[in-house]
Amino acid sequence: MNPAQDPPLGAGLGLRRAFLAELADRSPPQVAFYEIAPENWIGIGGANARRLRALTERHAFVCHGLSLSIGGPTPLDLGLVSRIKGFLEGHGIALYSEHLSYSSDGGHLYDLLPVPFTEEAVRHLARRVRRVQDVLERRIALENVSYYAAPGREMSEIDFITAVLAEADCDLLLDVNNIYVNGINHGYDPHDFLRRLPGERIRYAHIAGHERAAADLCVDTHGAAVIDSVWGLLDQSYAHFGVFPTLLERDFNIPPLDQLLQEVDHIREIQTQHIEGSGRGLAHA
Repeated sequence: MNPAQDPPLGAGLGLRRAFLAELADRSPPQVAFYEIAPENWIGIGGANARRLRALTERHAFVCHGLSLSIGGPTPLDLGLVSRIKGFLEGHGIALYSEHLSYSSDGGHLYDLLPVPFTEEAVRHLARRVRRVQDVLERRIALENVSYYAAPGREMSEIDFITAVLAEADCDLLLDVNNIYVNGINHGYDPHDFLRRLPGERIRYAHIAGHERAAADLCVDTHGAAVIDSVWGLLDQSYAHFGVFPTLLERDFNIPPLDQLLQEVDHIREIQTQHIEGSGRGLAHA
């Protein structure tokens, strides 16, 4: 099996069609890599396909899946896995990640639903992850997800995540905002949670905004700017684990590209603070 290839050290940006045409005419130097959901691009033709091809030929990319439903109860869609493999190979993309959740049960549910934190679920997920890795012929990364209920819970979230990654022998896509959101919603210390993660498995990270619906409820919307507390958690993650590639997500209320690039710049500023004097440099697109 081919080892997972890390995106370049630096800051990344989730590619959205809202600024796809603009990127065809400019290459923002602060963006070291881009991320796309393969399901949104497989089989797409026309101008958008040509623009994507031009970008993947010039820049580093990673793929983040939306609909594999790796924790689901129904059989894996191995046809989708094969199509994803062809897409990755066709665009020269090494790293593929998915959510540690499920999103289908006899049909797509259009949401990321929580997997029960149980030993049985650990074994179920590990079998499915290993099967996907065998088909893709590469390691994958799983993202720690936001959740709003914990049905059938027998383990803590941190113990569950750690067990899945170990038994499946896969990598971690660290979502910093999700740790903050879950800490508010489920009453735990996000800083303690972060320190207990297996840092050696982190391939890259996500950072995003959320909506504070109540004092004890955050909703992971990816529709707002990143708040100071989440920036602070990212800073702590670099202090504890070292600097790793980190990508800004924005899915709704998408502002002009230049406004997003200000947040990408802030990722780089925090990274630079932690690597000054180390002799390592940040990558450019």
